[in-house]
Amino acid sequence: MLGFIIGLLVVGLIAGFLARLLVPGRQDLSVPLTVWLGIMGSFVGGFLGNLLFDVEATLQPAGIVGSVIGAVIVLLVWNRVGHRFQEHA
Repeated sequence: MLGFIIGLLVVGLIAGFLARLLVPGRQDLSVPLTVWLGIMGSFVGGFLGNLLFDVEATLQPAGIVGSVIGAVIVLLVWNRVGHRFQEHA
């Protein structure tokens, strides 16, 4: 279990940083928020992978490619609506 959590954090960090490199513009995200972005991207990528390959849709982590694709999607959504949450905080 501990290995899974550490692996999820490492993949989240890599996927989050790669997504930030791929999406144009400046993102004001801290390192913990970048890791969160990558972890959420991993689950989004896993879910989309299950939907695309006609497997029972479950929420599970994806590999690094699916994680980066999911993280890019999460980052694009964050850029559109995330600033609204920061303005009200």
